[in-house]
Amino acid sequence: QVQLVESGGGLVQPGGSLRLSCVASRNGFRLGWYRQAPGKERELVATITIGGITNYADSVKGRCTISRDNAKNTVYLQMNSLKPEDTAVYHCNAWNYGGDYWGQGTQVTVSS
Repeated sequence: QVQLVESGGGLVQPGGSLRLSCVASRNGFRLGWYRQAPGKERELVATITIGGITNYADSVKGRCTISRDNAKNTVYLQMNSLKPEDTAVYHCNAWNYGGDYWGQGTQVTVSS
């Protein structure tokens, strides 16, 4: 088991920035961010392996940067040039061959 605690969501105007953080209770996982907007399925935002290999959804490439601090068991998502369509609940994910774990989520709302 691993517990994931997200923070950093909020209300931001279009074009603004937010940084999300997620602390994992232990290490050894690929970490990532997924999001779910009302009425839509959960979708990938970005993932990062233990070694730092990243993968991004096309919709956020060039606007978002995922990073991790293995010493702190923490993954970050820096989001810039936010758009209203980025509005969603953002969930942290931890995956390895032993399990797939999710945080409770943090709301991101992009609105003027």
